[in-house]
Amino acid sequence: MNGATTSPAGARLRGGMRRTVYLLLVALTTLFAMSLLYAAYASGGLTPLKILLLFLYAILILWVASSFWSASMGFWLLFTRFDFFARRRNAVANDATPLPAAARTAILMPLYNEDPHRVFAAIRAIWQSIQDTAEPDAFDFFVLSDTREVNTWVREECEWFRLCEEMNAHGRIFYRHRKENIARKSGNIADFVERWGASYRYMIVLDADSIMAGDTLVRMVRMMEANTDTALIQAPPVPVNRETLFARVLQFASAAYGPIFTAGAGFWQLGSSNFWGHNAIIRVAPFAEHCGLPSLPGREPFGGVILSHDFVEAAMLRRAGWRVWLAYELKGSYEELPPTLIDYAKRDRRWCEGNLQHTRLINARDMHPVSRLHFSMGVMSYLSSPLWIIFLIVAGIDAYIQAQAIPVYFFSGRIEPVWPVSFKVEMSIVLIFTLAMLFLPKIMALIVIASSPTRWRAFGGIVRPTISALLETVFSILVAPILMLYQTKFVWAILFRRTIGWPTQQRGDHRTHFNEAVSAHGVQTLIGLAAGLISYFYVPDYFWWLSPVLCGVLLSIPISMLSSSSQLGRIARYMGLFTIPEEQQRPEVLEYFNTAMIDASQRAINDCDAIRSPYAHALHIALLPNEVLSRRQLHYLQGLLFKVMEEGTASLSTNELHDLFSHAASLRELHSWIWSTDSEDNRGQAPINYRSDHKIKDLTLST
Repeated sequence: MNGATTSPAGARLRGGMRRTVYLLLVALTTLFAMSLLYAAYASGGLTPLKILLLFLYAILILWVASSFWSASMGFWLLFTRFDFFARRRNAVANDATPLPAAARTAILMPLYNEDPHRVFAAIRAIWQSIQDTAEPDAFDFFVLSDTREVNTWVREECEWFRLCEEMNAHGRIFYRHRKENIARKSGNIADFVERWGASYRYMIVLDADSIMAGDTLVRMVRMMEANTDTALIQAPPVPVNRETLFARVLQFASAAYGPIFTAGAGFWQLGSSNFWGHNAIIRVAPFAEHCGLPSLPGREPFGGVILSHDFVEAAMLRRAGWRVWLAYELKGSYEELPPTLIDYAKRDRRWCEGNLQHTRLINARDMHPVSRLHFSMGVMSYLSSPLWIIFLIVAGIDAYIQAQAIPVYFFSGRIEPVWPVSFKVEMSIVLIFTLAMLFLPKIMALIVIASSPTRWRAFGGIVRPTISALLETVFSILVAPILMLYQTKFVWAILFRRTIGWPTQQRGDHRTHFNEAVSAHGVQTLIGLAAGLISYFYVPDYFWWLSPVLCGVLLSIPISMLSSSSQLGRIARYMGLFTIPEEQQRPEVLEYFNTAMIDASQRAINDCDAIRSPYAHALHIALLPNEVLSRRQLHYLQGLLFKVMEEGTASLSTNELHDLFSHAASLRELHSWIWSTDSEDNRGQAPINYRSDHKIKDLTLST
């Protein structure tokens, strides 16, 4: 793999120096913070509790320091506007020569029970944006459905066919539905690679909420063409399009602070970066050769199918000698956030299970050291929450013991009193030092915004993003302990072998109502109340140290409800708060998406019943694969068919209905029976849960 941009000795030296500087700063910062805490504890004598506190703080401050220095390195790159590696990437991306015919690229959109209107509006927008580029023929689109709900499945087919008709994209935009949802998303991608991967040099993997500009897609292909030693380039997605206050705050935080963190990650990760699972381009041949994922031994949640497959795939590519880059300078990559705090926590629950599974891969054979670090950081991103809670509990116990100690002023007949030593100053310094590393990156981000007229104009000036950052800081202080309790609960459940699978996300804006908020945050509120009362009555001094954590937990119900409001989000936008550059000047691909969403809502496809509608029925049958069934399978399907005719489709489970809709002959029999027994006035109008009292006639099934 001696590509055109294989790193010369100078580039390797730069990369080595970057990692050395980063790791050295993290280590020195951790040691300094530990020395401060040790100085506060050592004079009074080290007890087992204090040793435990020192150990916990060492782990946690190492985690905080690594994030702080990563942001600091990103700040330096963006403030100075010079990065040797980014300039090399951009130089090749700006090449205007036509892409070679062999550089064909497949854009993959894996689906699992998603809203078809939203999904195909995004596909339409991306496709239109591609047609605006100089390389409209370099891309094909694959919609890879793992959907189990038959209503959604059939609507996907109708939306796909309409899109192909209106965009003249037959033979360019493909739809495939997988009968068995094997290995979830990673299995969905693997199925594409096995069946069609040989026809493409690259594939760009999206999520159901992804949107990417055509120019960005072309730039990514050019980067891959010029860097023949590179197997994956990740484009950092920017959150957009949400209206709830919760999502708008997170959108602003991502737009304002995200660049320094992604640039910082790119600073030290270099060609050993990570894969985020979507909005990335992958070289198909090495992916097919090296990224076949095994099932981990044992049962879920730690065994079975690898859930967070993206980390593992990046590590396997790096182990094989290929480079993986985070191109933090790439624009035109977007995604959508969960609209409420509860939805955000639900997504976190899925990610937590996948990341903790990586504990079994940290010591996998022949992995690159940076890949091992990625696994460790992914695990730590969730273990840090229970560790902080343990730290707070142990600190509270230690404070209680100290409060119960009776001071002794005179020793061995001494006349002069020996006053007890207070360590409040030392502990305050430790707290200030820790908080500085947590919040200084926000100030760095504002400095980067203010350093360029283009940047601060994109945020609507300097004053508004500053006010937004202050309000976001208050909001994050309140929400952080809520998420800390959630993540602790998730880790606890996973350690006790409780798995939740991979449920569908609720992506559209919606309001959290009182009953839902009480159900989600009631226990958290009680925990906060109990912790507050205990600390206030037994360790009053510690209560005031703990109060910032208690405020967020005690207010979790109103915070969750108010932050889910789209009206408050729109008011904030009207006031110029939490706005992002994509709202000041809308990218064309997002305009395409908004137009497609409006169009989809105005002319939604209603005739999408594959049982009654001849149109939907014919399309669905045409898309089903030909298969020969065993006699046992035929009898099973015949039983389902009879049950539907007697009791309606509502009598079948999701899996049973999916099995029935996966067999063309069964669906033909049902379609014919409906049209032969139903009244002419009702044909094509009854919903899919049609029920009938007609007696079963002589029906047979065939393959």
